[in-house]
Amino acid sequence: METTKLTTEDLREFKAALLEGIKNLLNKPSGSDPKKLMKSTEVRKLLQISPGTLQNLRDNGSLPFTRLGRSIYYDADEINNILMENKINQKHK
Repeated sequence: METTKLTTEDLREFKAALLEGIKNLLNKPSGSDPKKLMKSTEVRKLLQISPGTLQNLRDNGSLPFTRLGRSIYYDADEINNILMENKINQKHK
């Protein structure tokens, strides 16, 4: 097996390339941002509902969620879609 020696200059070039890659990831347009996840407290505040109501929405499948360890997360886009699907338009006389 052949070995290759790394020089200080090689490490500097690697560092520069790594930093440039990180900057590119951080500066991507907003359309490519990862999904916004919300915790239960944020969802309850947004929807102005109690913890029990939020639990019922999870239990009956109305509100999809992800459990990581003991934390529960909700996708903000999915919540918005559910709200838009259940929107009621009424005409006032």
